[in-house]
Amino acid sequence: MRLQSVIRAIYPPQCVACDAQTEDDFGLCAACWRETQFIGGLVCESCGTSLPGEDRDEVVQCDDCMTIARPWDKGRAVLVYTGIGRRLVLGLKHGDRTDLARPTARWMAQKIEKWAETDTVLVPVPLHWLRTLRRRYNQSALLAQEIGKVLDLPVCVDALLRPKKTNALQGHSRDARFAALSDAIVPNPKRVDQIAGKTVILVDDVMTSGATFAACTEAAKAAGATTVSIVTLARVVKDT
Repeated sequence: MRLQSVIRAIYPPQCVACDAQTEDDFGLCAACWRETQFIGGLVCESCGTSLPGEDRDEVVQCDDCMTIARPWDKGRAVLVYTGIGRRLVLGLKHGDRTDLARPTARWMAQKIEKWAETDTVLVPVPLHWLRTLRRRYNQSALLAQEIGKVLDLPVCVDALLRPKKTNALQGHSRDARFAALSDAIVPNPKRVDQIAGKTVILVDDVMTSGATFAACTEAAKAAGATTVSIVTLARVVKDT
């Protein structure tokens, strides 16, 4: 305990989004907490985005999910991809802020803890090997592993593969995103036994059109998954 007190005196807990001191490790300071757009209340059953109205335990969908067929069963998101939410995602994805995986995964785990069953396995959205080599890690795999620790669920980090290299999809139209990801993600033949007959929860850092999740869902079902759901740290929302 003395050593821990000394370490805390030298390195006091800091906000994960800024340099302000906090009472606990891996948290947000009061100012950043107020500015962070957490998703709550009535949400779309398929993608987790906030919807107007009161949550009466009814299954509802947003306009996008009513327009686009979603191959997965249900989905949740923690943050709106704007402001601090966007900063956290970009820090984890491109800024070598691997330390962000732990606190953000805890938020994600809270969203899906009711889904955890004995046959549930967490599967991260895969990266092409060249992108993994350049980035040195897959941020979705880090999130999945941390969620697995919180919920005591198994994680299969390479259940899905991305043999087809796709260009960055930022700024592309919805149709272009879906076209680019056609046949880009496949099940790993060496891991089919870990997916077949299981309930799969796909994990990613951000959802825009849903094209990546759709491709991963099809691959997971091709491997024999009985049901597939999704959870993402952030959701791109129109007019944000």
